[in-house]
Amino acid sequence: MRFYDCSTAPSPRRTRILFAEKGIDVETVQVDLASGEQLGDEFRAINPRCTVPALQLDDGTVLSENLAIASYIEDTHPEPPLFGDGPIERAQVLEWNARAESEGLMAVAEVLRNSSKRMQNRALPGPLDLAQIPELAQRGRLRLDHFFRLLDERLDGREFLAIGSFSLADITAFVVVDFARWVKATPTPEQKHLAAWFERVGSRPSIQA
Repeated sequence: MRFYDCSTAPSPRRTRILFAEKGIDVETVQVDLASGEQLGDEFRAINPRCTVPALQLDDGTVLSENLAIASYIEDTHPEPPLFGDGPIERAQVLEWNARAESEGLMAVAEVLRNSSKRMQNRALPGPLDLAQIPELAQRGRLRLDHFFRLLDERLDGREFLAIGSFSLADITAFVVVDFARWVKATPTPEQKHLAAWFERVGSRPSIQA
């Protein structure tokens, strides 16, 4: 396998943590997003979506979504399980992973991509140049505040986000909360359940991947 990464970006970080949890050592190629390398012909030939992460399998197949990569790795490297045990736990992991993406990660992205001067005309990742919409940055901050409240409520009395063990949902949510600092958003002091979970997950060796 060959993993196309960018060490400063949150999305491929999720895959790096996944690999570390599974003990997988994979050939890695860094893609310089800051210089626009992902938009060049060489990388487009690998992933026409012009995004990272991308995982090229031994047969040439390229997976370019975190969930697709995680699903493939879970099936081929089942230990330790990160999708839970059985259909109910798997469904819960997928639900909370999806909510962390749609309600958290997309909120941070709305703020960053619609307010950063460095991302003018890059309001969405991918091959298209799209203008910023300042109102979306404002909306993103409201959504992010709500997401932090949601996590804090969910983690009241729970060690992990989705099920009783560390899972893919914890990886995604942790990266989102950490990524939110890029837009100067952090949980409030009152959100103690979220803070305790963030410290607990952050102490895992895989998080440094």
